[in-house]
Amino acid sequence: MSSFDIVIIGSGPGGYVSAIRCAQLGFKTAIIEKYSTLGGTCLNVGCIPSKALLASSHHYEELQHFADHGIEVSGDVKVNLEKMISRKQSIVDQTSGGVKFLMDKNKITVFEGLGSFIDATHVAIAKADGASETIEAKYIIIATGSKPSSLPFIKIDKDRIITSTEALKLKEVPKHLVIIGGGVIGIELGQVYLRLGAQVSVVEFMDRIIPGMDSSLSKELTKVLKKQGMKFYVSHKVKSVERKGDVVTVQAENSKGETITLEGDYSLVSVGRRPYTEGLNADKAGVKISDRGMVEVNDHLQTNVSNIYAIGDVVRGAMLAHKAEEEGAMVAEILAGQKPHINYNLIPGVVYTWPEVAAVGQTEEQLKANGIAFKAGSFPFKALGRARAGGDLDGFVKILADAKTDEVLGVHMIGARCADLIAEAVTAMEFKASAEDISRISHAHPTFAEAIKEAALAATDNRALHV
Repeated sequence: MSSFDIVIIGSGPGGYVSAIRCAQLGFKTAIIEKYSTLGGTCLNVGCIPSKALLASSHHYEELQHFADHGIEVSGDVKVNLEKMISRKQSIVDQTSGGVKFLMDKNKITVFEGLGSFIDATHVAIAKADGASETIEAKYIIIATGSKPSSLPFIKIDKDRIITSTEALKLKEVPKHLVIIGGGVIGIELGQVYLRLGAQVSVVEFMDRIIPGMDSSLSKELTKVLKKQGMKFYVSHKVKSVERKGDVVTVQAENSKGETITLEGDYSLVSVGRRPYTEGLNADKAGVKISDRGMVEVNDHLQTNVSNIYAIGDVVRGAMLAHKAEEEGAMVAEILAGQKPHINYNLIPGVVYTWPEVAAVGQTEEQLKANGIAFKAGSFPFKALGRARAGGDLDGFVKILADAKTDEVLGVHMIGARCADLIAEAVTAMEFKASAEDISRISHAHPTFAEAIKEAALAATDNRALHV
């Protein structure tokens, strides 16, 4: 029987990063992955492939506006969806192969098969060919991730009624894509197919899209996407989803009890994700699973069984790849006797539409609910020279700071390059910067980042310079 210091079940961003950090710290490490490729949901059917399609569809959309820049494109510009999907898959393959390279480089043993507990120190690996193998470990880290959620009455056939997994490999551009759920995944994939020519309708139970983010971001993104042609039905509860032939009919009811009927050729069910522990047999190790299916952990990500830890989507908190990575590294360092920390308030959230949406810290709604006095400063992208030069005029940066101490409590932005710009806000808040601190830092001109400085100036005695 093979024996290891640490065995990790699951090779997503949390699992493979944890494995690398464990190996760096001198642990004999193994990782178990039930699929034939490494990288989990994020690399294979999540973050990476969706961003590839977002990039390709964005290039196509930009072509429609090249004439504004004095570039004339002769002939018809056509979408080759098959080639676009093929390019996406090649990027996925390269990225997954990169993870395999990192496993080999760090001398991490990789087992392919379904890992399940025999007891607290032994894991069985069931392989695709029916063979089985047992390994043992001093410590075990659960990193089994999540799967798309659905509604009880919806029968997902993976053909016309689909999840995000199938939406990443369609063989045609939908004529009318009805999206159930206005969260990050639904909105991102909705914009992909909107750009490619589909009619896109979004049905959302809450009163706004991306409901977990600051309401000002939701309002601005809704305005921009409506201008692009996306239709929204917020405050609507889906009552039924039925398929007849190639037609999918979605019925939903608003707060007044009025029913709407939407007919499309595809319906994307995007109502969130759920922790995935099927086949893990956590009970055989004595590991507690909550009523919501999450592995219960303490502040050190340790389960109720002292030598077993859990990270990423399978535990409480935001289901984000970078959150899982931080947790994976933290557990490795804890096991090595170090004292790492994660400030969960400073895990940024990003929506990779165009304009991009990004945020860190508390929203206005949260500050008001908690009775925290704050001041706000915002700055529109349309007032930036760089934004005008590139034609990316939508959006703004908003900074929320403590009314007394001026410490930055939240930064919310929508606009070009916000997915990258948010890192400045995270860094500033990690060091407990004030709005004035940010306002006194030189930002290169002309850049999109100047919007952060100007928003900080606006939050500091309302002294923005360029608006």
